[in-house]
Formats: sequence, structure tokens, C-alpha cells
Amino acid sequence: MAELKIASETRTEFGKGAARRIRRADKVPGVVYGHGAEPVHVTLPGHDLMMALKTANVLLSLDIEGRNELVIPKAVQRDPLKGFIEHVDLLAVKRGEKVTVEINILTEGELAPGQNLLEHVLNTLSVETEATHIPESVTVSVEGLATGDSVLAKDITLPSGTTLVTDEDAVVLQVLAAQAEEPTEESAEDAEESAEA
Repeated sequence: MAELKIASETRTEFGKGAARRIRRADKVPGVVYGHGAEPVHVTLPGHDLMMALKTANVLLSLDIEGRNELVIPKAVQRDPLKGFIEHVDLLAVKRGEKVTVEINILTEGELAPGQNLLEHVLNTLSVETEATHIPESVTVSVEGLATGDSVLAKDITLPSGTTLVTDEDAVVLQVLAAQAEEPTEESAEDAEESAEA
């Protein structure tokens, strides 16, 4: 995974008023924490951060006043109506360090012929991996799966260097039989009337 470089500034103003001023300038307040160090309060460019966060578990290289800091997003607060980023918590990481993250589960292939439905019981897997090699997602083949079949977390092949944290017996995907709609009372009465006629 490529590192994305983002310029940032340390911030000394706190509270709602300061946060509003930062957002009006198209910037996002954030906090960098980790490795037992004091949290560093930063301001990040809003558009650059929004674009970076489109990639799951993106590795960011922050330039904090001339000092480079590798971070991954841990918590992103968005405006519930407009969706813009209000605040971000960033975890400082080091090359070679293992981190626990959630990765998306993608599927490929066709289910067995018939009235089958694929249910995603889990949409993400919790895994431990090196901070600089976090996979964006994992792809699972559902080719030929039929009603009653399921895929467990331990059945999913993970990229090398990545270990499973989710319970290995957790059901990730399962195939269900499509439910036929029961006839409504009106259609049942219509069928009786046409049978009598």
C-alpha cells in the first residue's frame, strides 16, 4: 500500500469555536496518538484528507512541522447530514510494527443454480498485519455454493504476513434459499372464485 503524504499543522486552539473556525477554512481538526507519547493535536487539509480516506486503512505520512509521522485512521467523525469530516483520530505507527485493523470482504463467482441468496453475515474481518502493508480488502470465491453452505473466517485465505483476529469459527457468508412470497388473502380468494366458475 502506498503512503499518502499530507501536510499538517499543530494546533493550539481547542473547543467548539476553534473547531468551527478550522472547518470554515476547509480543514479538519485531528489528534495523533500512540507509542505512549503525548497526543499531538493537528489540523489537516479537508479535501486531501477526504480523498485519502476513500482508501480503506490508508497509510498517511504526515508532515508535522518538518517531522514525518506515519499514521493510520482509527476513528473518523462525519456530519450526520452533510457527510463532511468533523474530526479524525490518527494512530501513530512505525515500519515493521503490527497493527489490528478491519479489512473489507469482497466476493466473486456465481452461486449454484437455483433460488439462492448470499447473506453477508460479516462485511469486514479483523486482522493483524504490518502497518505499512495493510491490505485494502480480501476476496472470497462463492463459486458453486448452494443453499446451506457457509464460509467461515478460517476458510478465507489472507495475504502473507496477515493473521486473523476475528474468531476463526465466525460465519462470514452463508447461502440461504430464496423465500417464495406467500399469496395474499385477496389473491387466494380470486383463485377460489376462478376454481368455482
